[in-house]
Amino acid sequence: MATVRLDPVLEATLERLAEERGQTRSDVLRDAIEHLAHTESGSPEAGSALQRLRPWIGIADSGGRQLSRDTGKRFRQLLEERRRARGAG
Repeated sequence: MATVRLDPVLEATLERLAEERGQTRSDVLRDAIEHLAHTESGSPEAGSALQRLRPWIGIADSGGRQLSRDTGKRFRQLLEERRRARGAG
Protein backbone atom coordinates (compact mmCIF):
# COMPACT_ATOMS: atom_id res chain seq x y z
CA MET A 1 0.00 0.00 0.00
CA ALA A 2 1.27 3.45 -0.88
CA THR A 3 0.20 6.97 -0.14
CA VAL A 4 0.63 9.61 -2.82
CA ARG A 5 0.46 13.35 -2.30
CA LEU A 6 -0.69 15.33 -5.33
CA ASP A 7 -0.91 19.04 -5.96
CA PRO A 8 -4.43 20.37 -6.60
CA VAL A 9 -4.05 20.32 -10.39
CA LEU A 10 -2.94 16.68 -10.47
CA GLU A 11 -5.63 15.78 -7.94
CA ALA A 12 -8.29 17.29 -10.22
CA THR A 13 -6.78 15.54 -13.25
CA LEU A 14 -6.83 12.22 -11.44
CA GLU A 15 -10.43 12.75 -10.40
CA ARG A 16 -11.45 13.66 -13.97
CA LEU A 17 -9.64 10.65 -15.47
CA ALA A 18 -11.22 8.28 -12.97
CA GLU A 19 -14.66 9.62 -13.76
CA GLU A 20 -14.14 9.56 -17.54
CA ARG A 21 -12.77 6.02 -17.47
CA GLY A 22 -15.26 4.69 -14.96
CA GLN A 23 -12.43 3.58 -12.70
CA THR A 24 -11.34 4.23 -9.18
CA ARG A 25 -8.54 6.70 -8.60
CA SER A 26 -6.33 3.77 -7.54
CA ASP A 27 -7.03 1.98 -10.82
CA VAL A 28 -6.05 5.07 -12.81
CA LEU A 29 -2.81 5.40 -10.83
CA ARG A 30 -2.00 1.69 -11.31
CA ASP A 31 -2.65 1.96 -15.06
CA ALA A 32 -0.45 5.06 -15.28
CA ILE A 33 2.42 3.40 -13.40
CA GLU A 34 2.11 0.25 -15.52
CA HIS A 35 2.13 2.31 -18.73
CA LEU A 36 5.18 4.27 -17.60
CA ALA A 37 7.01 1.09 -16.65
CA HIS A 38 6.40 -0.40 -20.10
CA THR A 39 7.41 2.71 -22.03
CA GLU A 40 10.61 3.60 -20.18
CA SER A 41 13.52 2.40 -22.30
CA GLY A 42 16.24 0.57 -20.44
CA SER A 43 13.96 -0.05 -17.51
CA PRO A 44 14.01 -3.63 -16.21
CA GLU A 45 10.23 -3.37 -15.92
CA ALA A 46 9.95 -2.44 -19.60
CA GLY A 47 9.27 -6.07 -20.48
CA SER A 48 10.93 -8.48 -22.85
CA ALA A 49 12.08 -7.60 -26.33
CA LEU A 50 9.04 -9.44 -27.63
CA GLN A 51 6.70 -7.29 -25.54
CA ARG A 52 8.37 -4.10 -26.77
CA LEU A 53 8.29 -5.23 -30.42
CA ARG A 54 4.78 -6.72 -30.36
CA PRO A 55 3.13 -3.59 -31.89
CA TRP A 56 5.35 -3.94 -34.98
CA ILE A 57 5.24 -7.71 -35.47
CA GLY A 58 3.37 -8.65 -38.60
CA ILE A 59 2.88 -5.16 -40.01
CA ALA A 60 5.36 -5.49 -42.88
CA ASP A 61 4.22 -6.95 -46.18
CA SER A 62 6.60 -8.73 -48.54
CA GLY A 63 4.30 -8.13 -51.47
CA GLY A 64 3.48 -11.83 -51.70
CA ARG A 65 7.11 -12.85 -52.24
CA GLN A 66 6.96 -15.47 -49.44
CA LEU A 67 10.43 -14.58 -48.23
CA SER A 68 10.46 -17.18 -45.46
CA ARG A 69 10.09 -20.12 -47.83
CA ASP A 70 13.13 -22.06 -49.07
CA THR A 71 15.54 -19.67 -47.34
CA GLY A 72 18.38 -22.21 -47.33
CA LYS A 73 17.98 -22.82 -51.05
CA ARG A 74 17.83 -19.11 -51.81
CA PHE A 75 20.90 -18.41 -49.67
CA ARG A 76 22.85 -21.15 -51.44
CA GLN A 77 21.86 -19.68 -54.83
CA LEU A 78 23.00 -16.24 -53.72
CA LEU A 79 26.39 -17.58 -52.62
CA GLU A 80 26.80 -19.45 -55.90
CA GLU A 81 25.97 -16.31 -57.90
CA ARG A 82 28.53 -14.29 -55.95
CA ARG A 83 31.16 -16.98 -56.40
CA ARG A 84 30.54 -17.05 -60.18
CA ALA A 85 30.63 -13.24 -60.37
CA ARG A 86 34.04 -13.17 -58.63
CA GLY A 87 35.38 -15.88 -60.90
CA ALA A 88 34.21 -14.08 -64.06
CA GLY A 89 35.77 -10.73 -63.09
